[in-house]
Amino acid sequence: MSLYEDHVLPHLINRACSIGPVMKLRQQLVPQARGDVLEVGMGSGVNLQYYNPDRVNSVWGLEPSEGMRRIAARNVAEAPVEVKWLDLPGERIPLEDNSVDTVLLTFTLCTIPDWFQALQQMKRVLKPDGQLLFCEHGRAPEPGVRKWQDRLTPAWRKVAGGCHLNRPITRLLESAGFEIESADSLYIQNTPKIAGFVTYGVARKPE
Repeated sequence: MSLYEDHVLPHLINRACSIGPVMKLRQQLVPQARGDVLEVGMGSGVNLQYYNPDRVNSVWGLEPSEGMRRIAARNVAEAPVEVKWLDLPGERIPLEDNSVDTVLLTFTLCTIPDWFQALQQMKRVLKPDGQLLFCEHGRAPEPGVRKWQDRLTPAWRKVAGGCHLNRPITRLLESAGFEIESADSLYIQNTPKIAGFVTYGVARKPE
């Protein structure tokens, strides 16, 4: 891992993913978590403040970046719930089948190299009556914006930790076998459209 990836990039990602409008979306979504939670791509732990300790038993935080885990130390120490780190990629979740009640996925799916394998792993560990809460930026509805997302993604990935601007979020979830229970979308204010189209909602395992 390079000096940039370990020491510079984590701070840039933390800044970009904790601007006001993004935090408002997190504040709406995270309190819906319940039971035993797996947060994939916990990053700097900005979601931790929004967990409801009356609804959540504990949180498994999956985060392969050592730099991100260092930044997260304060948020973990102040978290209202117990946090247990998993320092493996999303494609390798070391939990038992049907072992978590909630999977939380916020601004993470864009960076996972093998998104299909990762989503299969999330589905595997999720209980039959569990929920996947997601809030992800991705492919925009306007053809003009999509054109620029496709053009810029190869270069963007190299400087943004593997981030793809153009992944169609709900389509990826459905192709991995999840059913979308609810989904809304919007553009983040004061953010370029190529990176600001966000989809958020709830998905479940099929019965």
